[in-house]
Amino acid sequence: MTNDAVSNLRGAVSLFFYAVNTLFWVIPIFLLAVLKPALPQSAFRKFCDRILTRCAENWIGCNNLNQDAFTDTTVRVFGMEKLDRRSWYLVVSNHQTWVDILVLQRIFHRRIPFLKFFLKKELFWFPVLGQAWWALDFPFMKRYTRRFLEKNPHLRGQDLEVTRKACEKFKTIPVSVMNFVEGTRFTPKKHDRQGSPYRNLLKPRAGGIAFVIGAMGEYLDSMIDVTIAYPGGPQSFWDFLCGRIREIRVQVRALPISPAMLGDYFNDDAFRDAFQNWVNALWEQKDQCVEALLSGAPGPGAETACPGLPSFCEPSES
Repeated sequence: MTNDAVSNLRGAVSLFFYAVNTLFWVIPIFLLAVLKPALPQSAFRKFCDRILTRCAENWIGCNNLNQDAFTDTTVRVFGMEKLDRRSWYLVVSNHQTWVDILVLQRIFHRRIPFLKFFLKKELFWFPVLGQAWWALDFPFMKRYTRRFLEKNPHLRGQDLEVTRKACEKFKTIPVSVMNFVEGTRFTPKKHDRQGSPYRNLLKPRAGGIAFVIGAMGEYLDSMIDVTIAYPGGPQSFWDFLCGRIREIRVQVRALPISPAMLGDYFNDDAFRDAFQNWVNALWEQKDQCVEALLSGAPGPGAETACPGLPSFCEPSES
């Protein structure tokens, strides 16, 4: 058999075990999701949430074993010190491929609370997985273009209402709220269409981060900034299954959430400008971080491959 045939066979076997593992764990997840609203007692709901989280973590753990068995991908991670699975985190990352999700689930598995992703509403209809994400209280967002909102102003703010309701649920048990700040996967076409000032990134959307921090600031222990780089270039989920992605490099950095970051992003112009400037500065340094990771990750024991983090400054009074 040729090398391509062998790698395709390996990918097919790996995909089969992903499917079996998913079907095995979604059954108890669906059952618990149906039972949870049946009894209104908060203690029972918290119990169901804990069991749901255990099922989801075991699901991810088995996926990680699958990766160990069938892929030769080396994932090099820097900066994982001082993380606590009993804390609340906001996790932000650049986004290049569906493989990013598997990478994040792998590196943070049982290191921080289970990741809850903000997902596009259309993904609810993705067979089995979409319904499992719903059962696990992943928030589904309906994103509207500016032109659409101009024609339908009554829909303005609905995505923020979804975020607010999700954040209310997240206050009852430690959680890691995951946000791909660019809102979509990076492609050269999207990069050119946006006129992005960054070499490796799309423009960040600061509003989602600001809203989560504003809604959960009293609970969040810190914000985890993740930078993912693919030395061979980002490739598809199928390429990952077939072992064609040789190496992935990830930088993890924790940012304190200061009181200055808890302002009213949507009604305070000065605060919004300051917050957007901070996110843009963070993204500029993340762009440099991608370059550093691609050019050569640091040796064993090094904490970072990337520039220092920008500090958040309160808006100056005029």
